[in-house]
Amino acid sequence: MRRAQRVLLWCAVAVLLLIAFAAAFPGVLATHDPLQTDVRGALLPPGDGHLFGTDQSGRDVYSRVVYGAGRSVGVGLLATAIAVVVGLAVGALAGIAPRGVDVTLMRVNDVLMAFPEFLVALVVIAILGPGPINVALAVTLAAVPVYIRLARVQTRTLGVAEHVEAARILGVPAVPAFLRHVLPGVLGSLSVLATIGIGSAILAASGLSFLGLGPAEPTPEWGLMLAGGRNVLGQAWWISVFPGIAITLTVVAATVVGRMLRARSEGRTR
Repeated sequence: MRRAQRVLLWCAVAVLLLIAFAAAFPGVLATHDPLQTDVRGALLPPGDGHLFGTDQSGRDVYSRVVYGAGRSVGVGLLATAIAVVVGLAVGALAGIAPRGVDVTLMRVNDVLMAFPEFLVALVVIAILGPGPINVALAVTLAAVPVYIRLARVQTRTLGVAEHVEAARILGVPAVPAFLRHVLPGVLGSLSVLATIGIGSAILAASGLSFLGLGPAEPTPEWGLMLAGGRNVLGQAWWISVFPGIAITLTVVAATVVGRMLRARSEGRTR
C-alpha cells in the first residue's frame, strides 16, 4: 500500500472512530440539549456560543448533529447487519440446494437487483408506511439482494475447494464441513462488502428521512435536519450544510475503508 493510500485509510478510520464515539457517547461531545428551543436565539450563525449555529427554533445545530449520529449510524448498522444475516442464509441455501431451488431463488433475486436500492426502499415504505422502524426495514430489504448474490457465489466457489473436498473424502459430514470450511470464508467476503454497505445504508436512510418518511420533528437525525433547513438555505445555510457534511464524511470514510479491505482481500485470494 502506497503512502498516500495509508494516509487516506487512517483518515477514514479516524472519521469513523469519531462518528462511532459520537453515536455511543453523544453527551460527552454535545454542548447543549439537542431538543431545547430558544426563539430569541433562532437562526444564529456559527460562533462561540453555538459552534454550528442554531436552527429556526433556536436549537443548537452542533449538538443535534452529534446526537443525530446515533440514529443515522444506528439505522445503517442495524440494516446492514440484518441484510448480511438474511443474505448469508438465503445465499448459502441457494449455493447448496438442488438446481431447481437455486434457479428459483436467484431469478427472484435478479429481479430485485434490477431496481435501484433506493427505489426498492421507497416501494417498501409505500407499502408499510413511514416511520423509523419501517425505514430500517426498507433499507434492509433493499440491500439484501447484493448479499444473497455474493453469499451464493462464495458458497459454490468454496464448496469445490481442495480442502473442502479433502474433508469430505476423510468422512466429515456435510453440515460440519460447511460450518468449518465454507462458512468462515463466506462471512469474510460478506463482512468486507458490509463495510461499504454501511455507508450506502446510512445514505439511503438519510434520504428517506429527508423525504419525510422517517423520524418526525424534533428528532435529531441527519436527513431530517437536511430537510428542515432547505427552506432557509439562503438565509441560514448552516442548518443543512453541517448535517450534510456529517453524512458525506461518514459515507466516504466507510466506502474508503471497505474498498481498501476488499482490495487486500482480493490480493490475498490471488
